[in-house]
Amino acid sequence: MPNYLRARAPGGTVFFTVNLADRSSSLLTNRIEDLRASFRAVQADMPFRCDAMVVLPDHLHAVWTLPDGDGDFSTRWKRIKAGFSKAVGVKLPRTLSQEAKGETGIWQRRFWE
Repeated sequence: MPNYLRARAPGGTVFFTVNLADRSSSLLTNRIEDLRASFRAVQADMPFRCDAMVVLPDHLHAVWTLPDGDGDFSTRWKRIKAGFSKAVGVKLPRTLSQEAKGETGIWQRRFWE
């Protein structure tokens, strides 16, 4: 099994790529307001600055700057993905592992920074 290592840079600026599981989907652009609402909710609770973002139908790119002393972008992405999935309200075909973790099957599990 791969050993994913995250770059921890408290207060740093990080570039991300986040994908939908179905790369032929246009869910992100079709439900852009739900995505925006999820971002706003997480930013209100766990502040960060979104310096730039490009939303494409099946994936997005973002550049964030985290607060001084805070390097926890993983929790932020987890909450953004969960909020969006809940707003969309659909569950796609899932593996047993995805079901056990309560995943909806909308997102690819990981993101790239």
